[in-house]
Parts: sequence; C-alpha cells; structure tokens
Amino acid sequence: MQDAPEVVVCRLGHRPGRDERMTTHVGLTARALGADRVVLPANAGQSLETVRDITSRFGGPFEAELDDEQHALIRDWDGRVVHLTMYGERVQDVEGEVRAAHADDPLLVVVGGEKVSFEVYDEADWNVAVTNQPHSEVAGLAVFLDRLFEGRELEREWTDAEQVVVPEETGKTVVSPDEAEDA
Repeated sequence: MQDAPEVVVCRLGHRPGRDERMTTHVGLTARALGADRVVLPANAGQSLETVRDITSRFGGPFEAELDDEQHALIRDWDGRVVHLTMYGERVQDVEGEVRAAHADDPLLVVVGGEKVSFEVYDEADWNVAVTNQPHSEVAGLAVFLDRLFEGRELEREWTDAEQVVVPEETGKTVVSPDEAEDA
C-alpha cells in the first residue's frame, strides 16, 4: 500500500489451460488486498490482460507485469521474501516479525502455482503457512495480506477508476465515480 515500502506478489509457475483462473485470481487478490504489483509468469498473458482490465475499470494504483525469470527475481530481490506454502511456519507465529521487517524493506510474496523447487524455500526469508493444510493459494494470499496490513487494505482509496461498486445490502450496482459521489 502507498504508505509503506512496496509489496509485490510473484505468481511462481503457470500451467496454461489449467491455471488461468487461479493465476488471474492471484493477481486480482493481490490488487484488492493491498499489494502494489503482481509479477506473473511469461506464459500467463491472458491473466495479465484481465488484471490490467480490472485495474483500468476499478482503479489503482496497481501494476501487473510478466517476467520469464522469476527465480532470478526472487534471488535478486532487494528486500525481504515471504514464500507462502502449507509447509511453512504458522502465519500467526511470524506475522509480527514480517510486518516489522516490511516497515523498512520492500516485501516479495511468492505464491506457487506448481511444485516449488527447494531453492525457493532456501531463498525465502520466511516460508509461511496459512494453516498447514491443503488449500487454495488465493485463500492463503488473502489471509496473509490481511494479516500483513491489519485490515487497513479494506479502507483503501482507489484512483482513476472508471467504475465504482455501490455497497448495498442487496443488488449489484456499478456506477461512474461521479455518480458515486452524488449518492
């Protein structure tokens, strides 16, 4: 989020035809829950376009990009690295330490999409589990970002939006930002 060092989510690995929806949702979750940028594998172009389209329509700031050298991104990251894995330390045991480190350093959050090499576990400053049970990487990312930002991401202001969702008990209302201000 804009008031702290950068948070970047790296979607590691993408199996075309199998991971399209999951990779897209990693990007959308990163955007909606406070990350500044998502880096997707080079073969995830459709997911990239969807994330950019949503950012264009519903606001930013948020960046999405492709990178075919993700292991180099992790290895050369100038900051701290969190790898989300069900085999890691419990999020509730390390969230304070991660949050304190993020106060001073950019944070790279690695979300695997297929079998993750042991090299990633070694290069991460923290291997973090949101439960030590099998679950969705999207769910793990969402819980992790909420813990990192302590709920502040839910109050985030969006700029340059073409559309705004009007919160309401029932219904689905989407309006222009000007119409939202008048409501």
